[in-house]
Amino acid sequence: VEIELTVGRQNQVFKIDLHVHTVLGSSDSGLSPVQLVGEAERIGLDGVCLAEHGGGWNQSMIEKEFGNTSLTVVTALEVSTELGHVIALGLNSHAAGIHKIDVLRRVVDDEGGLLISAHPLRNFFNTPPYNVNLLYRGWKNAPRTATEASKHELFSYVDFIEVTNGANSDQENRFTLEIATVLGKLGTGGRDSHSVQGIGKSL
Repeated sequence: VEIELTVGRQNQVFKIDLHVHTVLGSSDSGLSPVQLVGEAERIGLDGVCLAEHGGGWNQSMIEKEFGNTSLTVVTALEVSTELGHVIALGLNSHAAGIHKIDVLRRVVDDEGGLLISAHPLRNFFNTPPYNVNLLYRGWKNAPRTATEASKHELFSYVDFIEVTNGANSDQENRFTLEIATVLGKLGTGGRDSHSVQGIGKSL
């Protein structure tokens, strides 16, 4: 995501990859903090969000791994809910019941955090048997338009929708953007990196 801020008389654009996994918080990742810092600085990122599957980051760990860089680092938890994957900004560890979206919403609200629907259309356009989409698998008929798809209850719980995910197809990302537009919700972007390849490619 690119965040534009006005500082004094200068407009500054901050480039932040909002979906990164590292070996310190996600068992399926091969990306070390050292690799992340090196690549993020090489391509000119201003910050990253460590959206870990397992969490575990604290301020002392962030200082140890990122204290000597100019990167802005925020932490989050990517939670598997009954309505798909959700990035919980403000959470660094699992809590009882957060696999239920209504519980996750309450817990994040108590922490003053935010929720992002992560890659909601992943595998949506695949042919069987590879078309298992986490959001619409329980629907008798798959939605054919963004307006139909926007009626999914997940979107009433989240603050943002990840409209660009580097592990999704262009078609999946385009349809997700259409859904966000219908709902009037802001979109985010992230590579969903589990390795050094592609960091910052889906802002």
